[in-house]
Amino acid sequence: MSVSIDITGLPPERICVVPSPLAELGMALHALSEPGHHPGLRGWATSVAARLRPDLADRLCEADFLWRTTFSDVFAPFAGIPGGRAVPGATLAEELDLLDKLTDDEFVLVALEFTCQVQYDVETPSPLHDDAVRRRALELAAARGALQERFTRRLLQDPPVVRAWFRQLMEDCEEAFFAEIWERVRPQLAADARHKTELLRRKGLAEALAAVSPAVALDDEAAVITVDKLVVGRTATGDGGLVLVPTSLGWPHVMVLHRYGWQPAITYPVSGSGPQAPSVEQVGLRLEALAHPVRMQLCRHLARTPYTTSELADAQGMTAPEISRHLSVLKKAGLITTRRRGRYAQHQLELSAVVRLGSDFIEGVLR
Repeated sequence: MSVSIDITGLPPERICVVPSPLAELGMALHALSEPGHHPGLRGWATSVAARLRPDLADRLCEADFLWRTTFSDVFAPFAGIPGGRAVPGATLAEELDLLDKLTDDEFVLVALEFTCQVQYDVETPSPLHDDAVRRRALELAAARGALQERFTRRLLQDPPVVRAWFRQLMEDCEEAFFAEIWERVRPQLAADARHKTELLRRKGLAEALAAVSPAVALDDEAAVITVDKLVVGRTATGDGGLVLVPTSLGWPHVMVLHRYGWQPAITYPVSGSGPQAPSVEQVGLRLEALAHPVRMQLCRHLARTPYTTSELADAQGMTAPEISRHLSVLKKAGLITTRRRGRYAQHQLELSAVVRLGSDFIEGVLR
């Protein structure tokens, strides 16, 4: 499954790589609420959680469905600005100002993403004006718990009050812990944005997207970007642009904004923020390769020392061509390496790939 972005007619100058303080704050909040997704940030999350004021911690619990299981588009308000050409602000205050420019209908829809609305990339009636949509939103919120239901009722009854409450919450987070984080990660994000921009200029979009993540690919002929995700979705840049948003705290998540009527955006982890995981297809190839009993036996041999095809054939009581076919599957999956030693080719298990297989699987499904 994947999300596709039709970029037909998109000129290079309308592709921007821009860090977003509001998106990075959202990532920080996600890491605080889901430390298991971000083992590299677990120490930081524990430290921050321990020193939060009780009132701020309570308000974060009240709103954590905006970033815990669904990363709400409230953290990407630039994409909702009419014209599809806006970019993230340089400061959190600037981005919150962009959020204030959204209509109440738009804010309500993005804040209710946690209700898992299935029509994310098609036009949806506003629950502020459509009774059936309103009832459905309340039902889905109630299914998520009492906090979500109370939040949804407050939001539907008085959007301006909730909008002011959310802005104050983000400002209090900046004062409590995010200003320090942003000061630390901003140079890395700026450097990555410059690097990707230079790749775009010198080598084109395909090379830049390849550097973004193995989950993102370009079909140049069809003028379509695909992002490997758990959902199927479609969007188009149209007369607008495409924004790539680097994150230092978001690894391993790669997110694509494809909301109806909004500018497409891809948020991706910068190089060095975590290991570069293979694609989900590659992880599947590895699991499938290891599922065969003969290939598992070959791996047991190759984990200890390099062997030639003939040696493996003798050990397994099989013919060399049969062993070669199994070795080909393992090699395609990136599980073995082959080296020449004079007249002979020796095969050995790539232990690092096997060691990472479990975490690769987890990172792939979390992406």
